[in-house]
Amino acid sequence: MDATVPATSATGASRTTPAITKVSILSTGTVAIRPEHVRGNGTPMLWWLLTSRHWTAPRPINVYVIEHRDGLVLFDTGQDRASVTDPHYFPRGIVGFFYRRLARFTIGAGDTLTAQLEALGYQASDVTTAVLSHLHQDHIGGIAELPNAEIVVSAIDWSEIDSPSALLEGVMADHVRLPGVRYRPVDIPASKDAAMDAAFAPFTHALDLRGDGSLLLLPTPGHSPGSMSLLVRAEGLPPLLLVGDLTYDVSLLAGEHVPGVGAKKGLLASTRAVLGLRQRHPDLVVLAAHDPAAAGLLAAAVASAVAS
Repeated sequence: MDATVPATSATGASRTTPAITKVSILSTGTVAIRPEHVRGNGTPMLWWLLTSRHWTAPRPINVYVIEHRDGLVLFDTGQDRASVTDPHYFPRGIVGFFYRRLARFTIGAGDTLTAQLEALGYQASDVTTAVLSHLHQDHIGGIAELPNAEIVVSAIDWSEIDSPSALLEGVMADHVRLPGVRYRPVDIPASKDAAMDAAFAPFTHALDLRGDGSLLLLPTPGHSPGSMSLLVRAEGLPPLLLVGDLTYDVSLLAGEHVPGVGAKKGLLASTRAVLGLRQRHPDLVVLAAHDPAAAGLLAAAVASAVAS
């Protein structure tokens, strides 16, 4: 789905080269997860993972595509189709059993990142930067399809890729550390710009990805220690916050209901920070990686901006 940004300034004057000209959403297939995954109920993850008999309806595996004047930017890269065609993609043994209990993927031949980008009128080679919210398989699956992209990843998560617990925590290093892939691990620094502080408070740390204030990386730990979100500020659109797996349903945020996967304390703190940002910017649109409502929310944001 395309979201073409009206090329206007805050005063309505025409601009020839806005920083961001279009924001789109695509999906590299669908995933079914456990209801407890979407909304934690206090039950330990290992217990519900072993005992749950229910799956959600299929949910999208969203990738966000941002046309920036300095090059095409992705937020996340989706799931690799090899995960449903290659019997050796996932770990074997008890670890593989847990992976199978956690998620069920459906990915057709036309659901690859390359095919989905082409459906939007792009080539995979057009992508200059891909930001990974974190390193789980359904966010890193398209990195090998991006020959010209620099892959931006949290330095915190990157430092844990070879830890003994990484595989159990959903990080398969052999699918991340691929030949030819250019990674840029980043730390998100404390802000020293008072004007910028006002834009993303109550967050105190941000990384200006393009140096023009249009793409701000914000720390939203919880799902993983280094999980990052991307605040997209395009003239003619309300602010868009791309949040990865901080939530699977943005309607749950207001009640501070957090997923059942991740560190609850971190998820809750990050959720409250997002709610604080929304209080400062009531028109903030929060878009998550697996929220079925995301495409409609983006379309409504564009329609509202065009109407105004």
